[in-house]
Amino acid sequence: MAHMLTAGLSLKPQHFDDALQCTAPGLWWEVHPENYMADGGPRLAWLQAIRARHPIALHGVALSLAADAPPDAKHLQRLAALVRHIEPLLVSEHLAWSTWRGAYHPDLLPFPRTHEALARVADNIARTQDALQRSIAIENPTHYLPLPGHDWSEPDFLAELVRRTGCRLLLDVTNLWLSAHNLGTRALDSLDAYPLHAVAEIHLAGHHADPILGGALWIDAHDAPVDEPVWALYQEVLARCGPRPTLIERDEHLPAFAELLAERERAHVALVRMGTATEAMPCA
Repeated sequence: MAHMLTAGLSLKPQHFDDALQCTAPGLWWEVHPENYMADGGPRLAWLQAIRARHPIALHGVALSLAADAPPDAKHLQRLAALVRHIEPLLVSEHLAWSTWRGAYHPDLLPFPRTHEALARVADNIARTQDALQRSIAIENPTHYLPLPGHDWSEPDFLAELVRRTGCRLLLDVTNLWLSAHNLGTRALDSLDAYPLHAVAEIHLAGHHADPILGGALWIDAHDAPVDEPVWALYQEVLARCGPRPTLIERDEHLPAFAELLAERERAHVALVRMGTATEAMPCA
């Protein structure tokens, strides 16, 4: 029987009991697979219990697809084992790098979108999809300062990745909004060029101003409710591409479960109002 999905939430241990019992229509959960790539133990058992009741998406942070080397083979093997075990509705990763010459940096770092980088990222996505035996979705990053040396605009780079690899896209509307603010551009201009036909999932999250630079620099912190201008941009995205399963990301300063669920309800209602929202992503 297929589950039809609308809005989801980041799954946190603090809310295990509430998450397990919640029966909100269209609800799904997303986790970082790196926290569950184990052969057993209580954490994996917890995820299995949730998966028995709700669809799960895996949102990776460590494949380093834009690095100058292929994804770590052992990491890919462990991720593939988790995918087989959990059977997630979607696997996604970031358009960024975090490893360099064997060293891991706990951040999602930018890179010049050159022709060489395009070939390297496309190859790494293809290797990942071959290992997982499924397509993955690639998330647009947040930008904090101009980076020279680009041969491609970000929308065109993503569109070419889709064409070359058959991957899908995860459109983080907050990242789009923050990047435009930080770089002095217009989010709607980026949206005009974005390959919306390939979007499989949408992310929404809160942000805050940099503690030193203030409003001149906005930080993608996932530690606050979604800002009103981001909700407005989200409505524009839906008007252009139709309903897509939408995640409310919250990683820090977690409120009560009821507060998270209320914010999630806002996205759920926006999708349902589009009429076919619950057909956006079927999950076996």
